[in-house]
Amino acid sequence: MDTTPSPIEGQLAAYLAAHIALPAGTLRAEPIGHGHSNPTFGLTLDGRALPYVMRKQPAGPLPKSAHAIDREFRVMSALAGTVIPVPAMIHYCADPAVVGTPFYLMERVAGRVFEDNRLPGIPALERRAYFAAMAGILADLHGLDVEAIGLASFGRGGDFLDRQLSTWSRQHEALRLPGCEGLDQLVEWLRQHRPADVTAPSLVHGDFRLGNLMFHPHRSEVVALLDWELSTIGHPMADLGYNLIAWIQQHDEYNGLADTDLAAAGIPSMQEYIGMYCARRGLPPAIDPFFIAFSFFRLAVIFEGVARREAAGTATAGGAPANRSSSGFARLFTRHGLTQAGL
Repeated sequence: MDTTPSPIEGQLAAYLAAHIALPAGTLRAEPIGHGHSNPTFGLTLDGRALPYVMRKQPAGPLPKSAHAIDREFRVMSALAGTVIPVPAMIHYCADPAVVGTPFYLMERVAGRVFEDNRLPGIPALERRAYFAAMAGILADLHGLDVEAIGLASFGRGGDFLDRQLSTWSRQHEALRLPGCEGLDQLVEWLRQHRPADVTAPSLVHGDFRLGNLMFHPHRSEVVALLDWELSTIGHPMADLGYNLIAWIQQHDEYNGLADTDLAAAGIPSMQEYIGMYCARRGLPPAIDPFFIAFSFFRLAVIFEGVARREAAGTATAGGAPANRSSSGFARLFTRHGLTQAGL
């Protein structure tokens, strides 16, 4: 195996040596994770793992405000010492000349990440505790005082739902793929069914799902909440609606639970999970289906971007070709209907 560092790895080593006192040696950056968003790399020096992970923007043209790793660095820095576990932030570099895009370093956290919502490696009797931990972290996140942690200006103010609909609709227009005309109908439905945005705003993660949680190596305790690029100040139910997608998708649709015998698997039903979250926050156990339908739309637009980057040869991970990205969501819209949203 070739152990010669690439030119970019050499540039990164020289930069880090000047900014975090990195010892001399051969630095390698090895891709980690399964996402289709900001590429993430574990760093090694002379074959030994360093206590750092590098996260950067994808290469190539990007939609305005997308892949905002500066926001990731800011929000996780602010969350240090709160009830929300995040890796320690080490260093942010805005200069694209070092590795081709801005990047940051964060602490390497030991733990387990589960991409499959069925938790196949966990005994059935223990799985409910993992879902309870996930619901608890989300509720605790939405209970944070954003002013106290220095994030009062993290959002843009105004009507969060109107702004989100406008932003993602514009991105859909810019990224439009053949065969996605159903998304136009969904946009219109969302505009007609948007609830009044009267809930007190909170810090929202924007991509809250099982695969963005890191659990303790041996317990159901969450040791890190990752991937904050879509975070902002907004409506907390937008996070919960996105989280609930897992119960609506089938297993061949991004590891969903819709075709799983939940009771036999030891996994709470969607309504039970909603109850876990709402009980933690002192809310009635219910959610407006708008937030689930909106979450599907937002995710579809994200995958339009993935498909566009794949076509341009700049995708960050395999497994999401354009036809799977678009047709998979079209099947979900058709099967569940816009007003049912699986509830």
